[in-house]
Amino acid sequence: MTARTEAQVWHKVAELDELVEGRVKSATAGRQSVALVRFDGQYTAMDNRCPHQGGPLGEGSIEKGESGECWLRCPWHGWDFDPLTGKPPGGHEDTGQEMFEVEAREDGIYVAVPAEPPRERTVADVMAETMTNWGVTSVFGMVGHSNLGLADALRVQANQGRLNYYGIRHEGAAAFAISGYGKLTGKPAAALTIAGPGATNLLTGLWDAKVDGAPALALTGQVQEQVIGVHAFQDIDLEAAFEAVAEFSQTVHPSSDHAQLMTQAIKTAIVQRGVGHLVFPDNVQPAKAADDAKAQTPDGRMANVCVGPPPSSLNDAAELLKKAKRPMIIVGYGALSAMQSIIGLAEQLNAPVATTFKAKGQIADAHPLAAGVMGRSGTPIASWFMNEADLLIVFGSSFSDHTGIYEGAPTIQVDTDPMRLAKRHPVTVPVMGDASVTADLLKAEMEQGGSAAIDLRGEVAERWEIWRSEKATRVSEDRGKGVSAAALFEALTRHAPEDAILPVDVGNNTYSFGRYFEPTGHQRVLMSGYLGSIGFALPAAMGAWAATQEDGPYKGRKVISVSGDGGFGQYAMEFTTAVKYGMNICHVLMNNSELGKITKEQKAGEFPVWQTELVNPSFAGFARSCGGMGERVKMREELDEALAKAIAHNGPALVEVMTDAELM
Repeated sequence: MTARTEAQVWHKVAELDELVEGRVKSATAGRQSVALVRFDGQYTAMDNRCPHQGGPLGEGSIEKGESGECWLRCPWHGWDFDPLTGKPPGGHEDTGQEMFEVEAREDGIYVAVPAEPPRERTVADVMAETMTNWGVTSVFGMVGHSNLGLADALRVQANQGRLNYYGIRHEGAAAFAISGYGKLTGKPAAALTIAGPGATNLLTGLWDAKVDGAPALALTGQVQEQVIGVHAFQDIDLEAAFEAVAEFSQTVHPSSDHAQLMTQAIKTAIVQRGVGHLVFPDNVQPAKAADDAKAQTPDGRMANVCVGPPPSSLNDAAELLKKAKRPMIIVGYGALSAMQSIIGLAEQLNAPVATTFKAKGQIADAHPLAAGVMGRSGTPIASWFMNEADLLIVFGSSFSDHTGIYEGAPTIQVDTDPMRLAKRHPVTVPVMGDASVTADLLKAEMEQGGSAAIDLRGEVAERWEIWRSEKATRVSEDRGKGVSAAALFEALTRHAPEDAILPVDVGNNTYSFGRYFEPTGHQRVLMSGYLGSIGFALPAAMGAWAATQEDGPYKGRKVISVSGDGGFGQYAMEFTTAVKYGMNICHVLMNNSELGKITKEQKAGEFPVWQTELVNPSFAGFARSCGGMGERVKMREELDEALAKAIAHNGPALVEVMTDAELM
């Protein structure tokens, strides 16, 4: 055995009867992985890593050679070592595995390894420190063989209380989680994956973040630099794979400016409201950082982007607005931070305010000027006022086909992105400027110069009375085949906390939520808008919950997600993730045993209904088997008790509502 002079520490690695004669197993002594051998009545321990390609010798076997001698054989490529000395065939003194002292004691088998030296600061440490300095403090991901150095740097940040890490079951859920987090907070969270399939599993959720303008940070492991591009295991060109989805995508090299790379990835994600992506080759992550390497901070790197419009554009908009008798304001998701100013302008004009579906909840339905949601998921109130309006003032909307903003109406469009102004068709007055600043300036112009607008508050109230009467009849509908969507969302409107965060999935559940749920104006609704990806809700709820654990405007809020059975099935196992971390999420699941929206589309297109039925378990029972709360509702009369109980539960809860697919 190798003589040692440095300090050593003994670690128990196995029970006395755990290893039978002639066998080997992997064991861990401190941070040292060893191959523990029992052979010829002796215990030995050697370095577990085969010098060929790092194969785990402890997963190998002890086999007889051609001349009768016995060898410990590596399971990967068959390299041999003497089980007692660790030397290869030939017994050369200067080769072979490092050996460690072993003692069989009364309570088990112990191995002595050198005391761990102080941990050296690595390249990954510099980048992780920069990341948390920028406020990226939530990471969703999966630790694996090609990101271990980066994962260890994240572990250090977590142990220092600077970062929360959430291990997920599928990388796609991590991407949707950070997309939901970004949509809620306007800040990026990070997703951690290995090379190859772990990285590519992120793409759908990252596309969701990109097309909806949510900042997100992707940290992908990669094979070692020396085998990139030579068809190594899990080697794919990750920069190319992420080129279309990422606003910034770079590989980290030993000679890179490591802190600056992380700064650029995060700043790009925030400023361009998209994906920042960094590729970490396996050999670069644990490399020793330069002695003078400093982590960076956001100090002096972010400008105030709340800019006002050019005077000429403002004047043209104001002149048009002064003449309008029935102006209507439409707000999109891009106007989220400007709602106080926009509502102030609406109150000055006594003009109704409608929202796009993505902007649902940005004004309370109870506000005397609220006109509900536009478009396919909307209310007849919004459609009425748009048809009657003689001027549309549109803030932060991209004129999606689903929204259905009338192209022929005189229109003032306000946006900070000149490419979004008049993107789909010409508008009367395109105004480039911050929505809040522009709304305040227009309000001041109306106060000074007067307005021809008539007071539409009474008409708004009348239209709401008509719609709520119609909703009441739908709530009471019952064909004996399940609960109606109107009844479910009428109950959820009453039970959801006034500041709840509500991630919503894709499908009939989405349309029904948009039509029937009445937000308070303090709630936040999250959805997969332009991508429209099924499966969004539960992972996004996990991301939203992470934000409720951090200091800020969302701290302590309740998260209530909504999906159909098809959407929940996409990432159902993430319910165990919610249980593992005690996430205070209530998931409302509409179970009609089919892909209901597709069934409707087949019928509307005069196609036969085909392959849309689903075979489901008891989702409430599934939730309970995972360690959470599960409630099942079969009749409308059971809704109130089940929702109240689940929302009050401090932890993961699921309310499975058996719904009638025809009453959506």
